[in-house]
Amino acid sequence: MCSTNHYPSPDSEMVGAGKTETTRKQTPTLELSSAAQLPESSNCLSCSEDGRYLSMGHSRGLSVWCATSFVCVAEWLQDSLEIMCIQIIRMAEAVYLLGTVDDMGVARIFEFHSEAVHLVSVVNHMENVNKRRICLALELSEGGDYGAAAMSCKGDVWLEVYHLPLEAWLKELERTQSQDPSEHVDAEWSHFSVVLKIRPAGTTLHEPLKDMKTTDFFTHCCSLDVESSSSCQRLCTHHFLLPCGQLPGDSKKKFQPAGLPVAVCVWWSGSHNLLQYSLHKVPKNKPDVEPIPDVILPNAKEILCSAVSRCTQYIVVGLEGAMVYVWDRQSGLPLSVVLVSAADSAFFRVQLVNYWPESADDLQMFTAKVHLLVLCKSGAIYSVTTGRGTQSCTMQLTERSKDSKDLPTVIASVPFLHSLSLMVQRNGKMFLQDVINQTTVCYLIPPASHLFTTPCKPVYALSAKHKTLLIQGDQDPSCSALSEGGNQSQLFIFQFGEIDITKKYIVPLPDPPQQQTVCCVNLEESCNLYLEQRAQSVDERNNAVTQTWTQLQETAVTLQQQDGSATAS
Repeated sequence: MCSTNHYPSPDSEMVGAGKTETTRKQTPTLELSSAAQLPESSNCLSCSEDGRYLSMGHSRGLSVWCATSFVCVAEWLQDSLEIMCIQIIRMAEAVYLLGTVDDMGVARIFEFHSEAVHLVSVVNHMENVNKRRICLALELSEGGDYGAAAMSCKGDVWLEVYHLPLEAWLKELERTQSQDPSEHVDAEWSHFSVVLKIRPAGTTLHEPLKDMKTTDFFTHCCSLDVESSSSCQRLCTHHFLLPCGQLPGDSKKKFQPAGLPVAVCVWWSGSHNLLQYSLHKVPKNKPDVEPIPDVILPNAKEILCSAVSRCTQYIVVGLEGAMVYVWDRQSGLPLSVVLVSAADSAFFRVQLVNYWPESADDLQMFTAKVHLLVLCKSGAIYSVTTGRGTQSCTMQLTERSKDSKDLPTVIASVPFLHSLSLMVQRNGKMFLQDVINQTTVCYLIPPASHLFTTPCKPVYALSAKHKTLLIQGDQDPSCSALSEGGNQSQLFIFQFGEIDITKKYIVPLPDPPQQQTVCCVNLEESCNLYLEQRAQSVDERNNAVTQTWTQLQETAVTLQQQDGSATAS
């Protein structure tokens, strides 16, 4: 069991589990439940969605651990190899995919089953050292049907999207396990297929910009991006999108599996546009054809950051000039546009808050509201509540950081705790923040003899199944009493499901909205759906209009009074 204390008093003795001695001005501290030894030089950590396994990347390879006993059950080792990024995805019953990127920019995909790890693919296999492709990032979609990798070669950057042959890999896994272990025969695995190869807008256009026809909307948007982008290397941000309403050209597809991505959304640094590419309209046997986006969502300013909702219906972008756009994929229109006028510097990150209604009566209101966190480069954090038919509300959670050590390095929404986010600062402080009610729930502290590893880039994972936080810790160099394990890293486990201060934030998670959504067949059905949503939100929109007029009248009276005072003086 975790125990609680009060901050700031990390050096005080532990209080017994369940004994909470609070004062009005003190914030409780949460101490770890347990700890486990980690492999040497652990760099990254990931937890499977079903909560059964942890995957760890470290020097000389990777390992898979049981998420309850914290015992290593399988590993894949190779000398002179450093795994820097890792992801574990459940692809079938008791079968998992692992995606990794090493320190040399080589991406690999593994299959884990029955306490064995199999290398099934090297994504960017190097055939020519002069044309070496470096993987900047690799992501596997939920379920493992698709993968996306940002690649770089000699200054060029592009995004590759793959369709992974899961059925073939499962059959090949069965054949591999049926072989006699003494035969030592290398298994042959099917190759994945490249379904999209996306480059920054304008890099593959052969016509001069002055000769382009601006009447073509896509060409016009691309030309604006090319003119506004700098000469430095352009980076890519992408999001896999689940079924939500109708995709252009998908009129024959009435239903889509709820968990299977149907599109990928992409934007490039320096760009004003969100580009959405369908995964079902890829031309066959034409890998060199530059794909054209199916949907373009133009924005007034340059995009700085983005995020998608859990159901992927809402795409949030933070723009230059302290503007936030919330796009509704179902209608293809902005759900809301918010100006964070109090922002004192450019946006650095935007994030959606896990917030859902506590009763079924609030469900309709919930579907029209979005709760956001916006982080500025100065360290200031703002909470934004907005939506269709509602008045946007912006609150400042933290002020501009006076000391660089107070800058936040991690702001992660905790998927199993209502409206709570995990926050980590450069100085090593870590705490849970209620971003809706603007309160610090509790601080998380390591044992007195340890520190959290690299607070600027902590190695951690959140397990929704077990309601736990797992984070790496190292021996405090200033501590005179060394543990028996020397300076070996440890995995600290914080259990939130059994603590009084976090129990009230645990509420049942509703079904994702996309599981209740039927795709529209044609434009008429899309229009009917939009009009139906407008009719259902008429009361909310009328209330918002009334509130706005009231505020305008109050502002007008205040200005008149100020003018009268100025004239009289």
